[in-house]
Amino acid sequence: MHKGTVTKSTGSWYNVKLDQPSPDGNIDLRCRVAGRFRLEDKQLTNPIAVGDRVAVVIEGTGDEETGAIRQIEDRSNYVVRQSPRKKHELHLLASNIDQAVLIVTLIYPDVKLGFIDRFLLMTEPFGIPTTIVFNKADLLEAEDLETYEVIASIYKDIGYDVLLVSAEEGTNIDQFRNLLKDKRSLLSGQSGVGKSTLVNAVAPELDLRTGEISDYTGKGTHTTTFAELFNLPFGGEIIDPPGIKNLSFNYLKPIEIAYYYREIFALSPECRFGGTCLHKNEPGCAVIASVEAEDDRVTDLRYHSYLTLLAETEEQNYWERKKV
Repeated sequence: MHKGTVTKSTGSWYNVKLDQPSPDGNIDLRCRVAGRFRLEDKQLTNPIAVGDRVAVVIEGTGDEETGAIRQIEDRSNYVVRQSPRKKHELHLLASNIDQAVLIVTLIYPDVKLGFIDRFLLMTEPFGIPTTIVFNKADLLEAEDLETYEVIASIYKDIGYDVLLVSAEEGTNIDQFRNLLKDKRSLLSGQSGVGKSTLVNAVAPELDLRTGEISDYTGKGTHTTTFAELFNLPFGGEIIDPPGIKNLSFNYLKPIEIAYYYREIFALSPECRFGGTCLHKNEPGCAVIASVEAEDDRVTDLRYHSYLTLLAETEEQNYWERKKV
């Protein structure tokens, strides 16, 4: 069998870059899935992720040469989300990554802190380093910059790196390039934040397709249909998934929401009920006390984001338990 890395997912077919050329000299091979693959005990809409290391059997010759994926090597990590179409199943976004880079914008389209927190819930379970990159700095007025500083400080204080850039004017583009250099990065964000424009600013050779903002909705149009891995000319790789509209977490238990909010987890040992406290209305809760005291160990914005996600997860888990 030949080994390689999955570089593109197109539904039922996958592109695999082989470590060694096939019998007909191909390095990039179109492959189908042969066999059933599972992620622990979870139901998946796609059994294989871009970034997976796989073993394939060559089928056909010449122009008809394809491959059949027979094995998936153990993953060092993966990023998964709830399927937007099948709420009881999961969708693999990427695997074996060094870091995640979330692209957001303060305006046009407006940033939603809840979306940032939802994204971080995907990367925290594996301890995947995540940087939050605010694009379109050129559109920010003085008041907007003050808002940015407040938001940036919230995430910096709990250990996340934050970067303000402008793809249009080149602001901090060198720092963005250095962030990506020599690493495999999952580059994600909602539609319209300028993800492809940013990549084209540091790697014009890739010439990724860019979209426009709808004047009616203020939201972006999707420019990426399938996840794909690209090699960067200055070293490193990016995995570019489709734009994400929303994220849900029916696969997480309520207590896991508390575990993956860094500052809430750090305060949990001080709660009367310790690691079992959900920080909603329990007596002797250190998290609630911190929010009420406004001591900035847990900010009001992050705490209310946490409560929203907790309630959503509890409701989904309730219906999951009731599913026949």
